[in-house]
Amino acid sequence: MTQTLAYEDAVDLLDADHKAVKKLFIDFNALCEDNAPAEHKQHIARRICQELTVHAQIEEEIFYPQVREAIGDNALMDEALAEHTQAKETIARIQAMDASDEDYDDTVKALGKLIDHHVLEEREQIFLKARNAALDLRGMAPALFARKKQLLSAAKPPASRGKKRAAA
Repeated sequence: MTQTLAYEDAVDLLDADHKAVKKLFIDFNALCEDNAPAEHKQHIARRICQELTVHAQIEEEIFYPQVREAIGDNALMDEALAEHTQAKETIARIQAMDASDEDYDDTVKALGKLIDHHVLEEREQIFLKARNAALDLRGMAPALFARKKQLLSAAKPPASRGKKRAAA
């Protein structure tokens, strides 16, 4: 788990995820502009969906419960969870689609806008409140990292597997 040393604390780890996913959305948009083959766009979209699914799960299992308890702002945390639900519903739609579907690109781009909004709210509200609360954010980072690693390794499908939905 020496990789967690790259992160100052839990907020840095989660924000690094945000930045990595933002880059994937930028890559997806570039492929759309270049009229890239559907398979190339689908590859990036699958990565986006996997990264977001894992990110949401570690937030919901580890980060959000501790932040909720520390800051006592149930409305803010409920809103964040509602945004996760919206993202998961959009991810499920993307995973059920074929990249050649007429509205595939627009659905992935809509997910990007939803995530941009969510990330902005996390950065401006949740992360700030978490840093100001009596939370051990440094101590939380290794737990987030370990769970993320576990979920990513469990989610890796064999290369030969076709379009399948991940088990919930």
